[in-house]
Amino acid sequence: MEKKNLYIKGALNCAETIIDTYNKEHGTKIPVAIGSGMGSGVTCGSLCGAINAGVAIIGFITGRESHLEENVARSLVNQYMKKCREKYNSEICIDLKNNKITCEEIVDFAYNELNKILKK
Repeated sequence: MEKKNLYIKGALNCAETIIDTYNKEHGTKIPVAIGSGMGSGVTCGSLCGAINAGVAIIGFITGRESHLEENVARSLVNQYMKKCREKYNSEICIDLKNNKITCEEIVDFAYNELNKILKK
């Protein structure tokens, strides 16, 4: 389901927005607080918070509890990251900003790709 304008500046940060929206749409209870330190590229322009939140959700939903289990999350995160790089040529917040990618755009894209990856 393609959604637009998930992110509202001044409300939740980009990562919190991804987690909050995922919870509301999928009935999960992933703590939104996990995303609180991820916004603005983990506060320093590094890994985009929206993309990072997607990685955290994939881990939460498909991750393993023991080394005896297959690491399904790893391959799903790899697919997710490749989609982000294909679209924007970077997953680094400062690069995205320098390329005039808005938070609204990356949040929408990251959320839609997250849902596609988890539906497979």
